[in-house]
Amino acid sequence: MRNKRILATLAVLGALFSACSGGGGGSSSPPPPPAAKMMIWKAPQYFTDNSTLDSATDLQRFEIYVRQDSSFGPGDSAIATASPVDTTFNLATLVPPLSRGVTYYVSLQAVTVDDEKSDFSASASFSFPQ
Repeated sequence: MRNKRILATLAVLGALFSACSGGGGGSSSPPPPPAAKMMIWKAPQYFTDNSTLDSATDLQRFEIYVRQDSSFGPGDSAIATASPVDTTFNLATLVPPLSRGVTYYVSLQAVTVDDEKSDFSASASFSFPQ
């Protein structure tokens, strides 16, 4: 059995950016989906004891959290997950979709194969234009 090692704050948000989406239709058409809003992070490389961490074999997933403030804590539930080898996630694909014109904050945690979670990453803010 593997030794359980708690991760340090491993998942760090890099940047958020938006890409263009198609133009809207007439007034009777539903609004177009929001433009892509990509969350980018650097995969963890080490455990807290400085031993090397391989995302493909040592991690189960990344958990993605979204709130309307930056106070992430143990009572929060993940709104989505990403593969342990992913380093991006399109926030426009969340179901149910997030509201336009609202400022949200996003953070993530890395989860090991032994179900140990990292601390929450630093949060980043984003919104979808109205």
